[in-house]
Amino acid sequence: MRDLRFLLAALLAALVPAFAGAGEHVVPADPGALVAAIAGANPGDVLVLAPGRHDGPVTLDRPITLDGRNEATIDGQGVADVIRVTGADVVVRGLTLIGSGNAHPVVDAAVKLDRTATRALIENNVMIENLVGVHVFGATDSIVRGNTIIGRQDARMNDRGNGVYVWNAPGTIVEGNDIRFGRDGIFANASRDNIFRDNIMRDLRFAVHFMYTNMSEVSGNVSIGNHLGYAMMFSNRTQVTDNMSLRDRGHGLMLNFANNADVSGNLIRGGSHEKCTFIYNAHRNVIVGNRFEGCDIGIHFTAGSERNALTGNAFTGNRTQVKYVGTRDIEWSHDGRGNYWSDHASFDLDGDGIADAKFRPNDMMDHILWSQPAAGLLLGSPAVQLIRFAQAQFPATLPGGVLDSFPLMRAPEIHVPDDIARLEAEARPAWQYGRFNDAELDPLTAH
Repeated sequence: MRDLRFLLAALLAALVPAFAGAGEHVVPADPGALVAAIAGANPGDVLVLAPGRHDGPVTLDRPITLDGRNEATIDGQGVADVIRVTGADVVVRGLTLIGSGNAHPVVDAAVKLDRTATRALIENNVMIENLVGVHVFGATDSIVRGNTIIGRQDARMNDRGNGVYVWNAPGTIVEGNDIRFGRDGIFANASRDNIFRDNIMRDLRFAVHFMYTNMSEVSGNVSIGNHLGYAMMFSNRTQVTDNMSLRDRGHGLMLNFANNADVSGNLIRGGSHEKCTFIYNAHRNVIVGNRFEGCDIGIHFTAGSERNALTGNAFTGNRTQVKYVGTRDIEWSHDGRGNYWSDHASFDLDGDGIADAKFRPNDMMDHILWSQPAAGLLLGSPAVQLIRFAQAQFPATLPGGVLDSFPLMRAPEIHVPDDIARLEAEARPAWQYGRFNDAELDPLTAH
């Protein structure tokens, strides 16, 4: 025990000299003053930037705090990163950051966190028209919280930068940010153990875009008026819970080569969505308690997606509830509980909340129309209606596909807060009015 006390005392003694001179210092808004103040700062110092414009770019290589108290601006003057962080335990808060460079190969940003910038806190800043808002470049255990990030609009969407770009940065938390314009709201690549929660993302390509990012959480986010809401690609063991995709263009949620995901409690509400959810070569995912509403296609399974469990979901008012092409019967229920289907006319005579009749969302004509689109010209003909009637009376003639043996009589409800509903109603995405020229926005090929 005495040895342990001696060790702790020695550690404290070693830390005290490093922070002995720490204090709070006001930095005037004069040319060169910020660079000089950073060069002379001691570890632990708080540099309070006076109201006005301060010259950048700057590098933070020791544990200090830059605090603009919501009145100071740092202008990078179009050169590299506005703030580059190379030291541990740095805090950047309350600043307006403008004027990053525009170099894609090195990913210029308002704030770049290099590999050595562990435990950084970037909070309550406003970042306007930089190439990237925050670039977490290999830094571990960073927090990016409460920032407003407004991206560029002066280039094609695929040529812009992301709001937050996370690369190989375990332990990163991105929460409570408001991200608008640019390319993707949050793009994570080759990372793990990340948390992206409670962010609002608008007028983007993808709200959240995962590539090779494992064991991570995407929760409580809101995507409004984007080309695609949440794209989980080539990733394993992701939690996608309690998110909203409202008035997005293509897909609300896409699982592309994504396996073992927990997808639950999400609301995907169309009016413009092509597909609420697209499942492409994705396996062993649990899709529970979601609401897919008002899309051209509620959920589309393709490319051999297998062993996915779907139960407790609501398919409401979609033009086509399910698109699944296959010759096997796929059961979409678990432990006697299936999903709600707004177009399933059935009774519940015993009052247990489960419909008395099974439900198949697709028939043989659907399969023919998907494989031979020209057959759509015959859709209203008596012959097609006769085939559909006959199949309904003799289900054994069906070619396989989705079967829900225990359909729900009531749809799960997901409440949309008033402030989010207002943003949804006010959304005017450029693509909705034909004001975009990114013909190559293919969610399976363009990253």
